[in-house]
Amino acid sequence: MTASALPGPGRHAIYTGRVTNWPLLVTFTAALMVPLLSLGSLSHGNWLAPAGPAIPLLTAAAVVLVIVLAGLRVRTAAGPNGVSVHCGTFGWPRRTYRLDEIERAEVTDLPPSLWRLPLGFWWTPRHTYYTLRTGPALRLTLYSGRSVTITVPDPHAAATIVHEATRGSTGRSAEE
Repeated sequence: MTASALPGPGRHAIYTGRVTNWPLLVTFTAALMVPLLSLGSLSHGNWLAPAGPAIPLLTAAAVVLVIVLAGLRVRTAAGPNGVSVHCGTFGWPRRTYRLDEIERAEVTDLPPSLWRLPLGFWWTPRHTYYTLRTGPALRLTLYSGRSVTITVPDPHAAATIVHEATRGSTGRSAEE
């Protein structure tokens, strides 16, 4: 995570941060792998036979690959170009919210809930979530009425950078 301000005219502060939920990644992978590996080891016959171990083991390898590549990682950058969010190893899904789209940037608290697991990329007609854990997060309210919630290491710093960038670029201030 970095938040740097370079003094002087034409200089802007930029915030970058990355969150990875390793305990959840390991738990999720183990919960999926144990049954698949058990099926593979208990099977009898030829490797490629329908009762053979190839199908469960290949499925287990595919599950691990998908979890690691699309996985539980969110990278965020905030500054004079707006807020960019990249998920997973290859940065997909990704989205950039320009400063002229952002009405307000604030820190919100994501409470633990049995009904809504706070992880991954979620999209609803009014909200978008890039979240990996409970606790403080950055919430952007857009002029379109949509809200965007992003897990970042230091949501207060990210909100401050968005406020400063908004004041510097458009003359109007984002409310805290």
